[in-house]
Amino acid sequence: MPRKPRFFLPDVPIHMVIRGNSRKVIFAEADDYHAYLGWLKEGAETHACQIHAYVLMSNHVHLLISASNPANLSKLPQHVGRKYVPYFNHKYGRSGTLWEGRFKASSIDSERYLLTCYRYIELNPVRASMVEKPDEYRWSSYRANAYGRTNPILTPHPLYLALGKDSKQRARRYREGFKEVLDDKLIHDIRASVQTGTPLGNDRFKAEVERLLGVKVGHAHRGRPSKKGNTVESIS
Repeated sequence: MPRKPRFFLPDVPIHMVIRGNSRKVIFAEADDYHAYLGWLKEGAETHACQIHAYVLMSNHVHLLISASNPANLSKLPQHVGRKYVPYFNHKYGRSGTLWEGRFKASSIDSERYLLTCYRYIELNPVRASMVEKPDEYRWSSYRANAYGRTNPILTPHPLYLALGKDSKQRARRYREGFKEVLDDKLIHDIRASVQTGTPLGNDRFKAEVERLLGVKVGHAHRGRPSKKGNTVESIS
């Protein structure tokens, strides 16, 4: 059965999820997170990808990224994997694959959902009950986006820059956005879009993607929204 095509467009952000095989741990200690982030930065520079937000969980990774050349979006995780998998296998005396097949990803309707996806990604550790507030988690982009901490991995998206006239105003307005609760349906829609590869947006956005790519994008699975109280392994 042929693989479902990727619906990636120039400079349109995508939400990418990379999981550990069988949802096993892919980061065991701080040095592992540092190593992955170093190669993530290297990969973004090598393949001209802009990383807008990220979170590294114990068994999966979320990225919000864009690229002028959509083909480079797939090259980024490949670049990191070629460096990180041998590092991890050698360090922990294991062999074989580390990842759970292909990465999952969906294109994002920036005007409607981009800042929501920022929040969804950076709130992952809170939903997993690992921390009470996103700024307590070290391995995400939240401290940079919400407080202006220097982070050479990140490239601010134009819509993030439009939040204010300077970095302090942008950071303050960004933090204010986290006061808005992500309801269960919205979380479900984001997860379903990533899982199926369906663009996250309204019908007009999906129609525009279909027109530009010349293919049908289909529909995300319409199941029940997930219940609260998921574990780290089940949070997506």
